[in-house]
Amino acid sequence: MKKCTVVNLDKFIDDFTHLEQKITELKGKNNILEIKLDETNRVLKFSQTKEKCLIEERDGMLGTVNGLQQTLLQQCDLRVENEKLKSTVSDLKRQSDRTVEEREAEIQRLVAEMRAVGERHQKELESLREQCRRGVEGTHRETQSKLEAKDAELKEALERKESDMAEMRRRLRDQERESLVLSLPGCRVPHRGSSSSPRVQVFYLRTSSNGSSSSFRRRRTERLRPCARESRNWRSSTPADSVTPV
Repeated sequence: MKKCTVVNLDKFIDDFTHLEQKITELKGKNNILEIKLDETNRVLKFSQTKEKCLIEERDGMLGTVNGLQQTLLQQCDLRVENEKLKSTVSDLKRQSDRTVEEREAEIQRLVAEMRAVGERHQKELESLREQCRRGVEGTHRETQSKLEAKDAELKEALERKESDMAEMRRRLRDQERESLVLSLPGCRVPHRGSSSSPRVQVFYLRTSSNGSSSSFRRRRTERLRPCARESRNWRSSTPADSVTPV
């Protein structure tokens, strides 16, 4: 048999109402917490993003700082090297100044030597010119005397040739007269030291193409016959323009 329980509805309703209120409060708190969680998540994400940006910026700044440090080190090294180069340049400049002074002194000495050598050469040239002039004058006088002697010899040779040519002309005229006498009909004149047919020796003077005459003897022998026609034929066989009797 079942027992009957008495339930206090009012209390139960009150409890239920109170529970609903608590549930409602808890839901409100839970919503607030969810909102705060979302805000916290957003703030966390923003913070993480900002942290990444800051880390990247830090890395960039570290690289920049390292570059600046290297640049400073290089500048320091360059300053040291620049100081060394400045000292080297100053030393080279002083050495160059000394070298220039030495070269100027050397140039002045060489100029003085060149002037002295030029004066000496000028004197030697003058003496050589004087010697050459004297030698040329002596050679000219000697040549002049030789030419005069040669002219005298040539004149004597020409005179001898002219006398020889005159003698040859005389002999030729005698021989022509003799040949004319022998060419007459019925006339025979025996030649000395010959038989019935005498021989005659004729001399010619040939004129060359350049106008200069060269004398030579040309031997021509003809058996003379007592015939005028054969004598005329013998004369016509010798051209007058190329052979001139002397």
